[in-house]
Order: sequence, then C-alpha cells, then structure tokens
Amino acid sequence: MSNTMKAAVLHRVGEALSIEQVPIPVPGRGEVLIKVVACGVCHSDLHAIDGDWSELPLLPLIPGHEITGHVVAQGEGVQQPAIGEAVGVPWMYSACGTCEYCLAGMETICAHRESTGYSQPGGYAEYMLAPAAFVARIPDGVDLYAMAPILCAGVTTYRGLMRSRARPGQWVAVLGIGGLGHVAVQYAKAMGFRVVAVDVSADKLELARSLGAERLINAREEPVQAIKEQLGGVHAALVTAVANAAFEQAVGMLRPGGTAVFIGLPGGDADTVRASISAISGWELTITGSNIGTRQDLNEAVAFAARGQVTAQIVTEPLEAINQIFERMRKGQLVGRTVLKIA
Repeated sequence: MSNTMKAAVLHRVGEALSIEQVPIPVPGRGEVLIKVVACGVCHSDLHAIDGDWSELPLLPLIPGHEITGHVVAQGEGVQQPAIGEAVGVPWMYSACGTCEYCLAGMETICAHRESTGYSQPGGYAEYMLAPAAFVARIPDGVDLYAMAPILCAGVTTYRGLMRSRARPGQWVAVLGIGGLGHVAVQYAKAMGFRVVAVDVSADKLELARSLGAERLINAREEPVQAIKEQLGGVHAALVTAVANAAFEQAVGMLRPGGTAVFIGLPGGDADTVRASISAISGWELTITGSNIGTRQDLNEAVAFAARGQVTAQIVTEPLEAINQIFERMRKGQLVGRTVLKIA
C-alpha cells in the first residue's frame, strides 16, 4: 500500500477544493483506519467550504461526514470493530463522554464534541481515521453507497422525528423534500406517522408522494397554513429546508399543542425567524432544535435502512466532480443525495 492517498482538500474558505495526494494517516490509541468506499455530499459541507458559520473549520480541511468503508487497521487498545468490518462515520466524530450532557444521552450538545469533516478530517479521501467507539457498525450485505447518506440525513431526520413527540397515526409535516427531506418522509412512514410534504418543486413533491406522503403542498401555489383548515393542523412539523420562510411556516401549520422541529441550517446571517409569541403561549406550541444524533440514534437509524424500510435516493459521482456538485447544490439542482465513489 502506498503511503499517500487521493483527497479533496480545502485550503481557504470560499475557494474550490483541490484534488491532491496527501499522507495516509496512522491510527493512534482508540482509533481505526478506514478505507473509504463512499461519502455522501451534504449541504453542511457547502457551509463548511463557504465559511458560513461563525466557528470556521480546521484548515487545511478534508470535508465529508457521510462515510462508509471498511476497517483496515486498528490503533492501540482497539478490538472492535474488527479489521475488514464495514463501518460508517457520521458528523459527530467524538464527544467527551463524561460531561452532564453525555451522561444524560445528549452527547450531540457536548461542548467538547468534534465534527467529522469540520474540526477533524473527513471522508473526501481514500482513507480516514475515526474513534472506534463512535463509528457505526454496518451489517454484511448492505449497499455502502446507499447507506452513506443515512449516516447524516438518516440519523438527523430520525432524531428530529423522535424529538417531535408525535405518535403513530398522527400527522407530521416535512418541509423541504431534498437530501434530508426525502429520507425524513420514509422514516416518518416507517415510524407510523401520516405525512404532509411541503416544497416549492413539483418534482420533489411527486417524489414525496412516491415515498408515501399523503398530502402535498406546493408553497409557491397555496398557503402552507391551509393545512390547518383541512386537518386542524399537524401534530409536528420537521423543517429540513434552509429557507427562513419554511421555519415560520412550520410554526404556522401546527395544531394546538404541536411541535416544530428545526433541523435545516440557513447559514450566514439569515438565521432568524419571526413567530407569534401569543400563538406559541396561547396554544402551547413547542419549537425545538435537533442536532444530528447520538450513537444510539445512529444505530437505530442504520437498522431501519439495513432492513430496507428507508432508502436514500442517490446519484454516484467521482471525487473529482466535487466542485461541480457544489455548484449544482448552490443552485438547488440536486434531487435526493449525491454520493462520491471513493473506492
């Protein structure tokens, strides 16, 4: 095996990625070296390279956090996962494990957490390191390209639905039927919810219908709040879109006692929403955030997909196409999830 690997590297925020040869990392204590098979392309990767968030990424950076591959080496103290085993690496690279949030099963908000492809090198490369304790173990026979988006879009929307407090048989709206939203529709159906899909694209709404959504709302053509007249409102609304209007619409379409879950990240300065305080108080509405998922959420989300109940719609492209993929993402031209073929 050569001691170098191909990787897409960000040297300055706002610039294109450079395809280059870099050293293959060596696993330290508690780490595994993964030969990457596939890495999904997420909108958060675009935020990272554009420098949209106040805490800038580690530079130079190898982005990517929807990673599947196989363990090829173990660092000191690692017994599992075994060499040759298929694994996945999500956005949450690691957490401290000892703070009050980690101990309460809320490691997603640990102050010392690390992020794959942001504060640590990610999967736009032929090899990467990951803490053995934080990788997902993927069952034999699973399509690693189709599984890659589950490591982010899957676990993120699954946790969001869990945090919505909705019960099977109740109405859940998914706002934004893109890379996250089309997966959210499937998790919602698999979990027993009835789904309202909201988007501004007729094609994406038809995709949602094919995945099991019962009601479709084109927000360009009809008021989203009309669902309150038709159904009395939804029990929960999951916002996977990045437009500010979607977050405000989500609150407006809730029935009394409903919950809006904010998942999408607008980035930049466009991260505030307006909401009626009197409506939130008077109808006991809840607005909650949901940040990726814990290791347990990840295992549960992967299990749904491994059983075939959730399948990300993917298009595979070579690593060398990454800059063109980002340009299409900026223009909103991606349907489903794009996955880089690394192996």
